[in-house]
Amino acid sequence: MNVMLWIVQGLLAALFLLAGITKLTRPRDELTRQLPWVDDFSTPVVRGIGAAEFAGAAGLVLPAVTGIATVLTPLAATGLAIIMVGAIVVHLRRGEPPAIAFNTVLLIGAVLVAWGRFGPYAF
Repeated sequence: MNVMLWIVQGLLAALFLLAGITKLTRPRDELTRQLPWVDDFSTPVVRGIGAAEFAGAAGLVLPAVTGIATVLTPLAATGLAIIMVGAIVVHLRRGEPPAIAFNTVLLIGAVLVAWGRFGPYAF
């Protein structure tokens, strides 16, 4: 189970790292073409989501790898799960089923990591 959690952590970290960097570095008009929901939010909010995703990605892996403040790993997973709940709500309102499905998969992964690292497979 520990190996599976590491795999899920790594995959989630890679996805959220890419998503966070994209939201932090791309111009708004380019983001709008890739992510239509960006039109519903101000630029600072989109950048804030990107920063939270970037920090969450780092928090999934770095504390566990370094052995420093390992409680941050399940906390990062919990934070990313909360972000995914918000994303699902946004995509439900916009009527975007493929995005809902993708965000649900990410939510399940984040909840699995939070459960495992807070509980029986803590560091």
